[in-house]
Amino acid sequence: MVDAFWRPLKRSLTRLQRRQDIFFAGENSLDDKGAIWVVSMGHLMGLFDKPWLGIRPTGKMAFLRYCEFNKVSEGKITETAMFFDIPHLMVQAGQNPFPPQTAAHLVQPGPLTNDGILERDAPKEEGQRTLAAINAMIADLGQWDSGLSLTDELARTWHDDMIWWGPEGIGATYTIERYAKQHSGPFRAAFKDRSKTNHICRMAEGHYGGFFGWPNFTAAPTGGFMGMPATGKAGEFRVIDIYRRGGDKLAENWIFIDLLHFWKQQGVDILERTTGIETP
Repeated sequence: MVDAFWRPLKRSLTRLQRRQDIFFAGENSLDDKGAIWVVSMGHLMGLFDKPWLGIRPTGKMAFLRYCEFNKVSEGKITETAMFFDIPHLMVQAGQNPFPPQTAAHLVQPGPLTNDGILERDAPKEEGQRTLAAINAMIADLGQWDSGLSLTDELARTWHDDMIWWGPEGIGATYTIERYAKQHSGPFRAAFKDRSKTNHICRMAEGHYGGFFGWPNFTAAPTGGFMGMPATGKAGEFRVIDIYRRGGDKLAENWIFIDLLHFWKQQGVDILERTTGIETP
């Protein structure tokens, strides 16, 4: 891991800083043994001084979005799921790998409430409320056909002024109405045969919670998503979602999707097409 990832990254992004926006921990609700996981989310910031994965350096500040789930046992990390938004870094370097996206490109901030770093244990009941809100949202999302309009369905579990901080290639969007128009609606229209959700960890502490899967689900593109043609071939969606709850509904959502992996399964190596270097 040191040789394959960290040393090359630190040679490329010099003077590297971890700029953490969210930090919480708790029991995995999907594990009967109650395994403890610790979540960290934010950006790795440095000076982009040397090429990385074929991405051209800029000599300027660059922000690499990250989120990690660490399973901790007897005081040590035993498993890690760590996602990076590599296309987001590519855009900062002037190498946009995708067609125009439906939502906004931003260096994404932390929570509106500025309380995302939990250095002390939060009340257990607050985490339970957050997990309940996340589970209710997942139950609605998993149907893709609730009998309600999309905006009415989303309003069951989301605040009207929700913010969806999506990955590069899709982008960030604000309010239920714009989220439905700029991502959720186009995404549902562009896929068929969505599998059931298959998370490895789902947890919450205080007003924050999240999950990841490897993959979360599979679905087959029917065309139009991110400007790509239909293949009809099922592909894996590896996803991390982090949420902030406000009251009894979800207020903010930070999303990491391994789009490089998904499109490579569809026969398009996005990294190679853009940089000339094949994705490992």
